[in-house]
Amino acid sequence: MLIRIAGLAAAAALTPLAVMAQAGGAEIRPFEIAVPDEVLDDLRRRLEMTRLPDQLDGADWDYGAELGYVTELVAYWRDEFDWREQERRLNAFDQFKTVIGDLDVHFIHQRSSEPGALPLVITHGWPGSIAEFTKIIGPLTDPVAHGGRAEDAFHVVAPSMPGYGFSDKPRAPGFGPEQIAEVNAQLMARLGYERYGIQGGDWGSIVSRWHAFNHPERTVGVHLNMLVGGPPPGADPTDGVPPEELARSQARQSFYNTAENGYAQIQGTRPQTLGYALNDSPAGQAAWIVEKFRAWCDCNGDPESVFTRDELLTNITIYWVTQTATSSARLYYESRNAPTSRPMGRIEAPTGAIIFPYELFITPRRWAEASYNITHWTEVERGGHFAAMEQPEVLVNDLREFFRPLR
Repeated sequence: MLIRIAGLAAAAALTPLAVMAQAGGAEIRPFEIAVPDEVLDDLRRRLEMTRLPDQLDGADWDYGAELGYVTELVAYWRDEFDWREQERRLNAFDQFKTVIGDLDVHFIHQRSSEPGALPLVITHGWPGSIAEFTKIIGPLTDPVAHGGRAEDAFHVVAPSMPGYGFSDKPRAPGFGPEQIAEVNAQLMARLGYERYGIQGGDWGSIVSRWHAFNHPERTVGVHLNMLVGGPPPGADPTDGVPPEELARSQARQSFYNTAENGYAQIQGTRPQTLGYALNDSPAGQAAWIVEKFRAWCDCNGDPESVFTRDELLTNITIYWVTQTATSSARLYYESRNAPTSRPMGRIEAPTGAIIFPYELFITPRRWAEASYNITHWTEVERGGHFAAMEQPEVLVNDLREFFRPLR
């Protein structure tokens, strides 16, 4: 992957915090996405040579990604999708790279012009990327321009998790969510942020929980849009839980266990084998990812009623051009095989949760309070797993409300 480093102009654009980090010997380099032409030419050739599978008559999405939809998506990717335009959109954000440990880590660092802005680190998951956050960065950093109040401003830091997007891939076994959380903590320290907010969904929720657990002194508050937690140990799991909350939690767990966890079993046991297929076939990569966007969003089976094709393909293309299908899948293996000698304890930092009805897991509040210091709880009527893309205004408003008394 070519990373174009602009010269003096980019250096002049470095924030004071970045300059401070450079002066301390930890270089932070301006970054611009610039996929080589030959990578895009190779992608087009592979799309032209796609060998599609057969499909049973009337199967629809029952057996997996539906043939007609994937055929149209591949054709659009090949003939109409403009990656260069999406590059321009992504490059409108201030992006940097810095080496933490032995990994070159990519991140968006969008500072607010408001003097009282609160630093906020936001972490994505799988099958997402930093492209998920393009609708919320502006409202978070410049609330006045988006109908908010100046005192609700944030400095946003959005890293590409190691093994994802434009960050390096871990080279040794054992690099799981806790290690990613430590990368994020070191990144925030390097940027000069001593106290900050933490936000995440999907794997970003697990990473954020580890971050808050290991660094409570730095955590102003942690906000999650996929809060995961079980019943209190040794207690009757139904004790104190309203029947409707228990039924909702069980329904989402059943949905995941019966129809949606096959991908996790494969990525959690044989990510390398899967990687040969996804790293070689863009159609395969697209089908593997778009099926999850359809199944996990609040879209009544029509993903393009919530996301544009360009949004879906921007995220898919990031996986393709960075060749991170395998390295991203390995996070499931690393999490499954993480040492159990050091379990995570209760999160004592103020914790906010926003509950979307089509989220993969919905934890009853009573259970959540056993594992987190819940100070803010919001349940909304619409939305699914990809909150920042599906319901950006709702998510932004909830972040403002949660952090307002914590600043």
